[in-house]
Amino acid sequence: MKRHAILSVIMLCCITFLCAQPTLKQTINSNWQFHKGNFPGTTPGKGDTSNWDKISLPHTWNTTDINQDTGYYRGIGWYKKTIYIPASFQGKSVYLYFEGANQVADVFVNGQLAGKHTGGYTAFSFNISKLLNYGKEPLTANEIWVKIDNRYNDNVPPLTADFTFFGGIYRDAYLISANSVHFNMDSCAANGIRIKTPQVSNSEAAVTVDGAVTNVTSEKQDVKIVSAVFDADGRLIKETSSALKLPANSTTAFLQQVSPVLNPHLWSPDDPYLYHVVSSIYDKAGNLLDKSSNPLGLRWFRFDAATGFYLNGKPVKLIGANRHQDYKGLGNAVPDAIHEGDIKLLKDMGANFIRISHYPQDPAVLEACDRLGLMASMEIPIVNRITQSDTFTQNCKKMQLEMIRQNFNHPSLIIWAYMNEVLLVPRYQHDSPEQQKYFGDVAKLAATLDSLTRKEDSSRYTMISCHGDFDRYDKAGITRIPQIIGWNLYYGWYAPDFEGFGQFLDRHHRELPDKPLIVTEYGTDGDTRLHSFEPERFDKTIEYQTLFHKKYLKDIMDRPFVSGGAMWCLVDFNSYNRIDAAPHTNTKGVATDTRIPKDVYYYYQANLLKRPFIKIGSRNWTVRGGIANETGENIQPVEVYSNLPEVSLWLNGKLLGEQPVKDKVAIFSVPFKDGRNQLKASATLQVINYEDFAAINFKLQPVSLKDTVNRFKELNVSLGDTRFYTDDQLQQIWLPEKPYTPGSWGYIGGRVFSMKGSTLQKAGTNKNILGTDQDPVYATQRVGIDDFKLDVPDGKYEVNLLFAELLSRGERQSLANNLGNAGQKEEAPNRSFDIFINGDQVAEGLGDDNYLEPERAYSVRYTVAVTGGTGIDIHFKALKGESILNGLQVKKIF
Repeated sequence: MKRHAILSVIMLCCITFLCAQPTLKQTINSNWQFHKGNFPGTTPGKGDTSNWDKISLPHTWNTTDINQDTGYYRGIGWYKKTIYIPASFQGKSVYLYFEGANQVADVFVNGQLAGKHTGGYTAFSFNISKLLNYGKEPLTANEIWVKIDNRYNDNVPPLTADFTFFGGIYRDAYLISANSVHFNMDSCAANGIRIKTPQVSNSEAAVTVDGAVTNVTSEKQDVKIVSAVFDADGRLIKETSSALKLPANSTTAFLQQVSPVLNPHLWSPDDPYLYHVVSSIYDKAGNLLDKSSNPLGLRWFRFDAATGFYLNGKPVKLIGANRHQDYKGLGNAVPDAIHEGDIKLLKDMGANFIRISHYPQDPAVLEACDRLGLMASMEIPIVNRITQSDTFTQNCKKMQLEMIRQNFNHPSLIIWAYMNEVLLVPRYQHDSPEQQKYFGDVAKLAATLDSLTRKEDSSRYTMISCHGDFDRYDKAGITRIPQIIGWNLYYGWYAPDFEGFGQFLDRHHRELPDKPLIVTEYGTDGDTRLHSFEPERFDKTIEYQTLFHKKYLKDIMDRPFVSGGAMWCLVDFNSYNRIDAAPHTNTKGVATDTRIPKDVYYYYQANLLKRPFIKIGSRNWTVRGGIANETGENIQPVEVYSNLPEVSLWLNGKLLGEQPVKDKVAIFSVPFKDGRNQLKASATLQVINYEDFAAINFKLQPVSLKDTVNRFKELNVSLGDTRFYTDDQLQQIWLPEKPYTPGSWGYIGGRVFSMKGSTLQKAGTNKNILGTDQDPVYATQRVGIDDFKLDVPDGKYEVNLLFAELLSRGERQSLANNLGNAGQKEEAPNRSFDIFINGDQVAEGLGDDNYLEPERAYSVRYTVAVTGGTGIDIHFKALKGESILNGLQVKKIF
């Protein structure tokens, strides 16, 4: 057969196949070009793009600059792609569909505007059928250009927030072709089908199919709609059909009542059983024109202000987490596998609830919730404040409609929300007439969105999440608008005492007895590099984070009227405006930004999992240190999390003892030795043994630095600090400071630095120290230090001194979300001092006139020869102001 004949047969087969297809939806993620910035005067579809970057979707232009201290790019970016359209697409309805692009998108096809979409977190689509070129050849090239504008826009929420506004086409993009008669695709980029379950019980479930069919032909059409319910194994359970007459060039609604499903297999977190509904359109000849498949979870639920949440008639405490969508190194342009992995991470923790914050996320998220069994709340990104304009209101309404219509069919969804801490950063002067009007306009917008939501979907609840200013929200009337109030509460973190948390919950129940509540945020930063055996508020240690969650979970569980709690948050995420010791990162996750669980994650597993569980705490703190006792050991506490009654712990094969498990925790005193320490925890239930293991590399400091058995090797000390700091990359452990004792090491004189006016942390600062990745070391300091002595044996040593001036001139602004920490006016000290090591002057007039720049790391290393048993004495002589020292490293060379 000749080549052209073979091609003709192949193309004929392809055309026949395409014509038989109801709707073809295919990704167009590959082979895009990208240009960062605008190019005025260039018409989309024209101009030289040869130097544009070659990229694939998902894509954001902020993968690297969001970790830089000079600002991240919020502006315009252009995308370009060639798509090849088959001749068989002529006469069909062809759409471009984008799952998300942040935040304003203009889409052009062959130089003509296809449409514009505002809002960075909902999907959008445009019918491009009339803009395409259809050639005689099998495939015809067509040019897509997309302009993305991520600049601040006062009419587009979010206006401010504690997360980064990544730019780009950061989710999947699709090309969709449908027959001239198809399920409606022009209603907020939804799929044209709504599955409803108006009545569900243990004995039967009513199912309705509410949809619309579009006929783009110039003739009326008679079609049949068939909807079939299948069980999880694909067996047909129920089927219904109805005839529908379609006027020319029209969209026609239909409603089908499916006969009740008897003895339904109910959906729940413990058993997330999914039916599915397949709806099909047939023409008079019986040809399939379109088909849509949607999940069906049969469940019913309600919120009660006095007794909490009920699922399928049984009380259930909603316990879970909030989740942001970014990943370290990827920004928010993450593949579906990461979205799905986060839902599995939360499910494996034992959770049954997720608050999808603070914006609709990738479709893969709710698909995984349906499949794995997590109930969900979803919201649009009205965060911190609003704009009092009709354009802002209309954009909010459009976002709310898009969110609801695009996600309507997910059985995991139980709440639609629309505001988060919206009175946190109010406009205008406090208590001014303008501000009172502003509060009234916020309430008006809330009422508008609440009414729209209830009209659009009466089967789910509405919610607003508020920060912990009860009086402000109640006075503004916000607490009376939604069906549920969510409270974001941080007593023991931003507010000073834990007791305030329970008192706040009780106040809500007392003053709003008819309003169900959820604790929609609670949490603390947990920096995996920081540890303390005496944790305290705002030290950002893993131990304080765990302590905080222990108290909060108990208060939530002990109050029946509290429907549940969503911790803040599942994973650490990028927040560019945060400039503290973990720059540009919110570390309140129960797992890191690379999804490594922290201690608190295991604590929740011990409380929530229904299978036997045992886990050694601080298992990721693999490099530790401390000073040896008389027996050559350092005793440190180790927590084991378990839901079993008793736990045993071994160290290097030796049984340390057994401990009863109290409140899901057993605590052991572990005598660590220098080098590798192997821990094993075990527990037995019904003759089955459960075990967990952890390996610790312990760097033991000799009790006497001149010990000839446990010889001194190196020492890293964080001055002005009570915490341990671990540098995993360098495998270094930094010990907290201590006063000097003969034969050992320590400081002489001075005091711990603390920020004046700070209501948060007792020591150090939460600033971002520039020029270093070791911010926690540089962020604490001993002021007025006289000496640092080490009674080391004779030899050659390297001494590294670390400094950072923690004060700077002018007003320091506070991040709005750091509640209770107002802006602080600082006065930089005028300081200089000399440094002597063993009597030799090594630095002259070190101060803010030379090396000590405000909020920037400075280190200097010296080589020291110790002879005659003198040890090392580092002396600081103040010339102006007071001397300082932030950190010290001493390493023996020989």
